[in-house]
Amino acid sequence: MSPTTQNDGSDGESSARARFIQVFMAQRARMEALVSRRVGCRATASDLVQELFLRFWGRAQVKVEALDTYLMRCAGNLAIDHLRSESSRQRAVADASQDSAHLVSQTLEQTLEVDDDLQRIENALRALPERTRQIFLLNRVHGCTYSEIALAMQLSQSAVEKHMMRALQACKASVALAAPFPRRPRGTP
Repeated sequence: MSPTTQNDGSDGESSARARFIQVFMAQRARMEALVSRRVGCRATASDLVQELFLRFWGRAQVKVEALDTYLMRCAGNLAIDHLRSESSRQRAVADASQDSAHLVSQTLEQTLEVDDDLQRIENALRALPERTRQIFLLNRVHGCTYSEIALAMQLSQSAVEKHMMRALQACKASVALAAPFPRRPRGTP
């Protein structure tokens, strides 16, 4: 048998594809109009009808008697799927937007609280006697130990500890006075 006379079924497939293209092209304008009415955008409708063509083209040919009606129904279903997908995407974006706005608001609130606390602590430290403030700064800012501070300032270690207790109590009191309600631990709503 010669290659031109061999019948492997490709002629049937070829004629089915030709019929599909013919029916699709004849129905394309109607499908785009239907999808456009549902989704409200001609460009999206055109894209969806093109996607419909590719879906059918990439799989085995569907054998239906009323291919034109079947394509219209598929186009309508594709439009509905698109709207559902868009609705889900918009909800997800809205939720993410609300979450980020809440997070920014929380972060801003926490930053303002910290700034207020630092300002109060700074004011409390300024109100301390010079020696107490100096001991506090040497320990907390410069990292000196009590014994190093005692040696440098010619004080006993016990005296340095008492100055530190006074400074810490002043700092703690300055923050506690500003918060009439107990503060929430960070990260809790």
